[in-house]
Amino acid sequence: MPDPLMYQQDNFVVLETNQPEQFLTASELLEKLKGILQKINFLDLSPDLQKFDSIEKQAKYLLDTSCELDQGPGKYLKWYAVRLEK
Repeated sequence: MPDPLMYQQDNFVVLETNQPEQFLTASELLEKLKGILQKINFLDLSPDLQKFDSIEKQAKYLLDTSCELDQGPGKYLKWYAVRLEK
């Protein structure tokens, strides 16, 4: 049986256009995603995000199911779960 620790996603490394890599907690990444989603036109979101009625739900969905958010040409936001302790 796999160790549940394998599935913990408490910390993330975040890669963003013209920014150094950042290490964020899950709650910090959720806030970052909500801030970015507020700036994106609803019609420019993918259909799987358009089905949610709030930015909070969209951000949570992204955090749980994805590792990148398309922000338009030449921009990117990617995140990967990392374990910071042994």
